[in-house]
Amino acid sequence: MVISQGAFAVMVFTDRWFMSQIDSVHIAAAMGGGVASFFCLSLFIGLISYGNALVAQYYGAGMYPRCTRVVSQGVIIATASLPLLAVTAYGMGQAFSHLGHDPRQVPLERIYFYTLMGGGFFHLVKASLATYFVGIGRTRVVMAVDVAGICINVPLSWMLIFGKFGLPELGIVGAATGTVVAQFITILLFLCFYLAREHRHQFSVGESLVFDRGVMRRYLRLGVPSALESFMNNGTFNVFLLLFQGYGVVQGASMAIVFNWDMVSFVPMMGLNIGVMSLIGRFVGAGDMTRANQVIASGFILALGYSGTLAVLFLLFRVELVDVFATDDAQFAEIRVLASAMMIGLTTYMMADAVLLIAGGALRGAGDTRWVMWTSTTLHWAMLLAQYFVIIVWELDPLVSWWVFVAMLLAIAACYWVRLYRGRWRQPERLARVMQE
Repeated sequence: MVISQGAFAVMVFTDRWFMSQIDSVHIAAAMGGGVASFFCLSLFIGLISYGNALVAQYYGAGMYPRCTRVVSQGVIIATASLPLLAVTAYGMGQAFSHLGHDPRQVPLERIYFYTLMGGGFFHLVKASLATYFVGIGRTRVVMAVDVAGICINVPLSWMLIFGKFGLPELGIVGAATGTVVAQFITILLFLCFYLAREHRHQFSVGESLVFDRGVMRRYLRLGVPSALESFMNNGTFNVFLLLFQGYGVVQGASMAIVFNWDMVSFVPMMGLNIGVMSLIGRFVGAGDMTRANQVIASGFILALGYSGTLAVLFLLFRVELVDVFATDDAQFAEIRVLASAMMIGLTTYMMADAVLLIAGGALRGAGDTRWVMWTSTTLHWAMLLAQYFVIIVWELDPLVSWWVFVAMLLAIAACYWVRLYRGRWRQPERLARVMQE
């Protein structure tokens, strides 16, 4: 799962690096449009992705036919989401011109965003299939499909952005189009594994293609808090990003560069988060909490070791890492100074990311989604309120805003750690309620 999530990081990283070959306005536009599209999808991604824990719980309990019914309910949710996604996409697309962004940036953000949203349904269906295979422990399937997807996406985006091999030169639209095409192809690859004869027989795939009231009820009861958390947190992050980009192109490009390197740390650790959630769900279903403890300990060792190593490297080579995205325009000297300073904040919260991802994965896998939702969203909204005063009311320096964001991540990690350590989430009566349909 680390390799699988790392493939996603490579995809976003290379898209923005290709944009840097054009100019800094394109970097900022790719950041703004990409985050806005993920925000619009985040409610349904958060809900569908909780299928990982549901499948793992059924698998641990030996209820194999229920596993594939989770996939069917996920596709039903994705289909039902289409009208709302269309309305949300239109409204968000019109909002770019009212956020105080550079006039050169707005049309680029909008067209990049619309293209990504055009493939939103593919994103949701892919998430449903991927979380299923993770839930039953076949993570090599997810790795193989995601690596194949990135091998398609990167060269295709390059050809479409710069007009290579007879293809039209589409610029930022080419980056988004390459992503959408690659997502569709990965769905076809997943279906090859899902519809294989041995798998169909073991998990009763043919009988799963129905609406299942009991499975859907569990999906909504446990998944909606996770979905609301994802949606509200992405909403606050998206507004923070858009407010920060209101400082100007220099600040927007600086943030895009720093978050590109953040993905090198954060996204692979999301693979650990997904793995921990799946394994905790499996052992909750099997009633084996001793093994759950071993999963949590192993997750912390891997995540803290990985993020700690990268934090040291990012701190020592922060200027050189920023220069990877150097552009020819005169603004990059200012971008270098600001982004290098922001890299210090990045190295400060990377270890906190490791804690909150492992602890959060364990809590979600055990069905403690309501506590996670309330805690995380409360701190995110407190951060956004502080950002409003820092950026809009008091007009403070961009670095002040950045350190407010860092402080929020440190606070969330501390709260998750305390919840995990106290252990209320593992009480037998709580776990019994989690398994009820």
